[in-house]
Amino acid sequence: MKNVILFLLLTASCAVFSQQILPEIERARVVDEILEERFNTLLPKLMDDTGIDMWILISREYNEDPVLKTMLPSTWLNARRRTILLFYRNKTKGTIEKLAVARYNVGKSIASAWDKEKEPNQWKRLVQLIEERSPKTIGLNFSKDFNIADGLVKTDYDGFMANLPKKYHDRVTSAEQLAVRWIETRTEREMILYNQLVDITHDVIAEAFSEKVITPGVTKTSEVVWWMRQKITDLGLKTWFHPTVDVQRTSEELKGHLYSFSGRPEDMVILPGDLVHCDVGITYLRLNTDCQELAYVLKPGEKNAPDFLINGLKDGNRVQDFLTSNMVKGRTGNEILAKSLKDARDAGLKPAIYTHPLGTYGHSAGTTIGMWDAQGGVMKDDGENYPLNPNTVYAIELNTTINIPEWKRDIRIMLEEAGFFGDNGFRYVNGRQTELLLIPRIKKHLGN
Repeated sequence: MKNVILFLLLTASCAVFSQQILPEIERARVVDEILEERFNTLLPKLMDDTGIDMWILISREYNEDPVLKTMLPSTWLNARRRTILLFYRNKTKGTIEKLAVARYNVGKSIASAWDKEKEPNQWKRLVQLIEERSPKTIGLNFSKDFNIADGLVKTDYDGFMANLPKKYHDRVTSAEQLAVRWIETRTEREMILYNQLVDITHDVIAEAFSEKVITPGVTKTSEVVWWMRQKITDLGLKTWFHPTVDVQRTSEELKGHLYSFSGRPEDMVILPGDLVHCDVGITYLRLNTDCQELAYVLKPGEKNAPDFLINGLKDGNRVQDFLTSNMVKGRTGNEILAKSLKDARDAGLKPAIYTHPLGTYGHSAGTTIGMWDAQGGVMKDDGENYPLNPNTVYAIELNTTINIPEWKRDIRIMLEEAGFFGDNGFRYVNGRQTELLLIPRIKKHLGN
């Protein structure tokens, strides 16, 4: 009965939101169902595409490989002791084996293949499984270019190679491409859920940037930040980074890019006439969002934002359009960046683009399209040569600098929205901001 009451209270607290947030037991069911689908349907294709017929992941408790962590069932919050997962793809037979060299089954999908009473040495049992299958390639998670694909620690690598027979040593290769494809690729069902995640994030921002939370002349930016953190916690969710809220207004100079992340005043009182900006992301059902939106604080007598800010947002949308139109399968992030910046500059805009993969992790693995401090392109160790693949999600993060004569200064229109790239091209996951949020909202039933 207590659980029912708790669920009803949680549902009531979400009543103003357009999406129902699942209780933990339902989240676990969904996570495990999606994981099973990914193992049985997605993984064989990815192994075929990347030419790896055996993939071995090794982790110890509390020091998990970031890829292995995404493969644990909902009830496993960490690996146990030393957990070794082995995936073997027999393309000829059309089969995939999912084995754990561990004392336990790893959820319903991965069966334990180690009886310690028969073979006390975990490494020797792993070698037996390898020799029984004689793979052409053995993929391990080490990578210079992608941190998420570099989860095999030196101790486990040394232990593996010391026990692996010499005849297999030249079959060992980096599983970088396979690991990144596993992390970046979304299934159809995941994309249905992703729309809900982004919708929840939009709802949090809409409520935060309203008179329900902000009283001009009273409320400080830090109070809005902590309201968002508390709201997300109250919804039973988590943030994957601490939100930020900042303002731009007349009589203040434009700061450097770092200003949005550090060094800005944390307790600025929000005033009428301010352009307010936020950056917030949630984690739910093992997926992440990352959104930046803008609001304008109405002055007495105003019913809308000034035209120069409305037009500024349109310029931000134009930069988004230049970027997303250049997202073509097979292009690298640097190629997309260079073409998009040129197109936007040729149109008279002053863009900066720093779009990153989004999904299982907030700053995920995949095609990196610029960084705020690398507008000439990212270096190889940041994924320079990685191509754009379908069924992937990105935080379309960028800004454009505009001059406002009325304020006698430049400002930045900073935007970020989740976008999906598929076989039919690009689309926003849950739309994008095309109108400034107004604080307070206009009450349409009131006359002049």
